[in-house]
Amino acid sequence: MRAEYYRAESENGDHIEDPSEDALFMLFDDLNGSDNTFVVIQPDEDDPAWSTSVTVLDDGGYEVVRRDTTRHEHAVDTGTSIDRIARDLTIWMAARDFPERAAPGER
Repeated sequence: MRAEYYRAESENGDHIEDPSEDALFMLFDDLNGSDNTFVVIQPDEDDPAWSTSVTVLDDGGYEVVRRDTTRHEHAVDTGTSIDRIARDLTIWMAARDFPERAAPGER
């Protein structure tokens, strides 16, 4: 079954359909510097218009990349709090366009 909005997948193959902020926190908490170094989040569709990733940095902390081709956005930030990263990404993703999503009352 495809995700209704987006899918998060880590390097080690763990994935969650339409993850909550808490689920993102858990995926980020499982990251390490050897065999599970990143998580990619994007719509579950061919050629998604936006994506974001969180990668463990060698010197500690995380790199967060956000891309949205429809809004001409590309931002790279770093952070140390996975709680804050999960919250910020949840808010950012909620503002993305989901063309296939039904409008309220159309489901």
